[in-house]
Amino acid sequence: MELTPKQIVNELDRYIIGQKEAKKVVAIALRNRYRRRMLPQEMRDEITPKNIIMRGPTGVGKTEIARRLAKLVKAPFVKVEATKFTEVGYVGRDVESMIRDLVEVSVRLVQEEKIAEVEPKAKEMAENKITNALLVIKKKQNPDTPDDVLKAQILDDLRAGKLDKIPVEIEIEEAPKSLQLGPIGMGGNDNNFGEIIGGLMPRRKRKRKITVGEAFKIFTSEAANKLIDKDEINAEGLRRAEQDGIIFVDEMDKIASDGKMGGHDVSREGVQRDILPIVEGCTVNTKYGNVKTDFILFIAAGAFHLSKVSDLIPELQGRFPVLVDLQSLTEEDFEKILREPDNAIIMQYAEMLKVDKIDLKFTDDAIKEMAHVAYLENENNENIGARRLHTIMEMLLEDVSFNADGSTEEPVEVVVNRDYVTAHLDRAIRTLNLKKYIL
Repeated sequence: MELTPKQIVNELDRYIIGQKEAKKVVAIALRNRYRRRMLPQEMRDEITPKNIIMRGPTGVGKTEIARRLAKLVKAPFVKVEATKFTEVGYVGRDVESMIRDLVEVSVRLVQEEKIAEVEPKAKEMAENKITNALLVIKKKQNPDTPDDVLKAQILDDLRAGKLDKIPVEIEIEEAPKSLQLGPIGMGGNDNNFGEIIGGLMPRRKRKRKITVGEAFKIFTSEAANKLIDKDEINAEGLRRAEQDGIIFVDEMDKIASDGKMGGHDVSREGVQRDILPIVEGCTVNTKYGNVKTDFILFIAAGAFHLSKVSDLIPELQGRFPVLVDLQSLTEEDFEKILREPDNAIIMQYAEMLKVDKIDLKFTDDAIKEMAHVAYLENENNENIGARRLHTIMEMLLEDVSFNADGSTEEPVEVVVNRDYVTAHLDRAIRTLNLKKYIL
């Protein structure tokens, strides 16, 4: 069942606070893909995704929205920084590399799915292999016991994990090393020829001493790879990259030209013109085959505080028809970020410190004070959005994290209240108070 736009927004709300407008826009873009798939083939080919530009300060959730969106529908997702393409010809990579990266991600996704499908069969094959190997040893120890009884005993012990630590010697096929031919990033298939030659070389076998548990994982992996069809996976990976791929282009504002036409501006405009055919729709050659970029969804993002979206070349602006503004985080947003998401920061720290038998509890007034300090820090210093909360948490729990060593018998309860926050963030609060009186 395909998710409706409202369901998509509800799922995003579990991890990202605020930014309703941006969530609504990406939810519509995702639903439009489903709508397009329901159309007749001739109509489907005419409809292309409406690419999106997210404009907003750092740390407000631009990347997270795109990443969670892709995860939600298991779509191939790649994040690239537009600035790395300004160095093409020196140490950077060509713009087409983003499509090749997307295809690699897509093929890996399909491969993981197929391996999960054949895993029960692969485990059964691995169990048989290990059971037969251990039967020889068991038979020497119990010559009068029938083979089927010994096999059943070994299998039961193997499944119960009783044999995991027993050392064994097995033969493993070494994967052929791909040959590095020429510098990376010169276009074409990036070492594809080297991989072909590497694949033609005979595979060597070598003996390794490992535990039964490790051997079971290796045999399961080998069996799974034999059960899956690589050509089918590659074809499905290509199709998914073309039809379902999402590419997130960050730092788009850094390649916007300010019109002075200096050396940097020429380079930036050149990158825009390189990106343009990829976004417009072209065919890119990869080692898995040719990929059409017409139906890939591009989401661009940038702060655009020094440059404007209108500073991008008109052709590129036209290929990103949807512009959405993300708002700076308020004190109330910081409070919600600490409390509400499924992966809330205070929950992450509490779970980590449980390892060392620290039972971390936060009071309501402590959370309010942390949100207040984070908001003021962003207002008075550089605005780094929700990332400021990580700075606050590290300062706050520095002593607890350093002294916790798990040596106590019972868990030690540490209650973080407002007084605790004030005492441990004393340096930051004093700096903020001082700045009130500095013009």
